[in-house]
Amino acid sequence: MSVDTTNHVVVAGTGPVGLISALAFAEAGFGVVLAGPSARADDGRTTALMVPALKFLAKLGVLDSLEPDAAPLKVMRIIDGTSRLIRSPIVTFRAGEIGEDHFGLNFQNRVFNAVLEKAVEAHAGIEWRRAMVDSWTLEPNKVNAALSDGTSVEAPLAVAADGRNSPARQAAGISASVRSLPQAALVLNFAHSRDHAFTSTEFHTETGPFTQVPLPGRRSSLVWVLRPEMAKDFASLDDAALSLRVEQQMQSMLGRVTVEGGRQIYPLSTLLPQRFAQNRVALVGEAAHVFPPIGAQGLNLGIRDVDQLVEIASKYRDDTGAVEALTSYDSARRPDILARTSAVNLLNTSLLSDMLPAQLARSAGLNVLGGFSPLRAFFMREGLRPGSGFSSIASSLRSPRSQRDASTD
Repeated sequence: MSVDTTNHVVVAGTGPVGLISALAFAEAGFGVVLAGPSARADDGRTTALMVPALKFLAKLGVLDSLEPDAAPLKVMRIIDGTSRLIRSPIVTFRAGEIGEDHFGLNFQNRVFNAVLEKAVEAHAGIEWRRAMVDSWTLEPNKVNAALSDGTSVEAPLAVAADGRNSPARQAAGISASVRSLPQAALVLNFAHSRDHAFTSTEFHTETGPFTQVPLPGRRSSLVWVLRPEMAKDFASLDDAALSLRVEQQMQSMLGRVTVEGGRQIYPLSTLLPQRFAQNRVALVGEAAHVFPPIGAQGLNLGIRDVDQLVEIASKYRDDTGAVEALTSYDSARRPDILARTSAVNLLNTSLLSDMLPAQLARSAGLNVLGGFSPLRAFFMREGLRPGSGFSSIASSLRSPRSQRDASTD
């Protein structure tokens, strides 16, 4: 068995977060071994990435290849599609309100994966071994990954981008709170007869969100959260019947709907580890957080994981997996991950609850959000860049005199 001891980082997992991790570490000057098979070419989902994530992809040199296949998200709207006694008002977020041309771009995952794979293959700082990690051995000063092709890799740091069931996380002794949800996501793309005007609409229903996100042309992607048996029944409908169901659920706002092929169903769950790094293993992406598809948070959060991990590792180049480095990463990621996970899970729970207090709380919150533009702007900024909403408030509270004083310091 051959062993490589010259690497700085071994990245396990070849989903989008794993490929982005490999590129980001390599661009920062680290020697990277990426372990995992070729990226998926059959993923029918789409991914909405917000402006900060797009800027990160631009630094990695992949955004230009992605933009031709993407649609901008200029307006995001929440509509209460329930039939309950307490219903919420429509809330509309416009990127122009906070000085942005768009909130982000929506990509097809198969295109996204292909572009990332091509960039990884072309990068001289990445060695891609297209084999799974069979087992991990974690030592005080290094990790050893035994691969399914009979080789192994040693490095001071392992990046666990190997998904919600992460073997690397388990090997590191990091426990996680996992909960299966009574929901499944039906995912598909569809054409429509009216322009979407680059508007994404999230209908809140009794089973979860029904989220339409624009694609180029008169096409959109759909993530429809349902009870598992409903998702299976809807997926089994013929194209004409399912098209009608989608159109009815959307209240015909995009006109006539024609669903495309490639329907997929994904069971939903939540996952939150006890910590985000330990024993020379750092968690990113779904190894670090899993929650329902609400508000386009998942991959955006994963990209922030990678961004902060590379930043911290760059300060500990002599030993990227040192206890101090991993403690710093855990502390840096904890507030962001806990805040996003809690908010999404709370909203999802309020949708499923028949309890009147939960419905009142959700309605009141959306009512205030829809009617008070400063608060709406705060949430839009926080949704794009954690902390930027608070920064904007602080800036607006500064008096002209204090601003003049600061400018002369």
